[in-house]
Amino acid sequence: MDFSGFRLLAAGSDLSMEPTARADADGIELRMDLADDPLAQLADYDGALPLLVTNRVDWEGGEAGDTADRLDALETAVEYDSVTAVDLELAALEGTGDHDAGRVADHARDHGTAVVVSTHDFEATPERRGVADRLARACEHGDVGKMATTAHSPDDVLAMLGATRDLTADGETVATMCMGEAGRHSRAVAPLYGSRIGYAPVDPEAATAPGQYDLATLRSLVEQLESD
Repeated sequence: MDFSGFRLLAAGSDLSMEPTARADADGIELRMDLADDPLAQLADYDGALPLLVTNRVDWEGGEAGDTADRLDALETAVEYDSVTAVDLELAALEGTGDHDAGRVADHARDHGTAVVVSTHDFEATPERRGVADRLARACEHGDVGKMATTAHSPDDVLAMLGATRDLTADGETVATMCMGEAGRHSRAVAPLYGSRIGYAPVDPEAATAPGQYDLATLRSLVEQLESD
């Protein structure tokens, strides 16, 4: 998956959404930790949209246990031609987890798969320098550094957008967003500041993070802002 420009991903746990997503999405994020038999879904997948696979660990807001099996599943997933990117947690790569997540990054690169390194804060948003520092660390480990935080005020969103602009100006590839109602608009605005990935469910009832727009709405908002 090419992240030289903004890419909007349909986020969910069932690849059968792909035909519906085609009109508005550039790809699909398969949340393996939320999916029924995700490896079987990947084996059967014959859709047109490229895939990013995420097997989010429980201590980073997902439902996968911190086990070797979680990483084994990701290693298997990146071997499919349809999988062109994989998401790994910054903390797992820096040694927070009990297992070596770096092996998944190495295996992904051996198969020509991009590595998105993500970090989340479900309580708050650090000040601008703190956001920039964590994003920079994520970029050191991955092809894309991704950060999602919880916003409680417009100042939180400004911190995220400012850091996004700073890192982009320095030549880094980042994906950023603020969760929660106070940060919802950041999902549409962040691409203007350099964010390269957006996430949205096809069905608004199937959101995988707080404050997500549905796919068609987010595509429309981004296109309207980019055309102004």
